[in-house]
Amino acid sequence: MRTILTTLTLVCLSGAAALAADANAGQAAYTRACKSCHGPDGTPNPAIAKMMKVDMQDLKSAAVQGMSNDDIKKIITEGKGKMRPISSVSGAALDDVAAYVHTLKK
Repeated sequence: MRTILTTLTLVCLSGAAALAADANAGQAAYTRACKSCHGPDGTPNPAIAKMMKVDMQDLKSAAVQGMSNDDIKKIITEGKGKMRPISSVSGAALDDVAAYVHTLKK
C-alpha cells in the first residue's frame, strides 16, 4: 500500500511540474535564444544550416515532438552535434522552452 501511495504521489508531482511550465514564457525565451537558428516556427534557418554544414531537424517533426521535455532540456543545456549549449536558457525557462517546442506540432 505504501508503494502505491508513493507512486501516486510522484505521478501527481510530475504532472504538477509539467503543468507549471509556461509555453508563452517559453516562446519569449525561444525567440531570444533559439529563433535565429531554428526559425520562428521551428523550421530550421537554411542559411545557418548551410553555414554550419548540418541538417537541422524541423522542431515540428515527429522525431522532435516525440522527445520528452527532459530530452529537449538536455539538448539545450548540453548541446548536440554542432549545436553548443545555450547557457542563456536555464532554470524555469528550460521547462518553458520545452513546453513551447511541444506546441509546434505539425
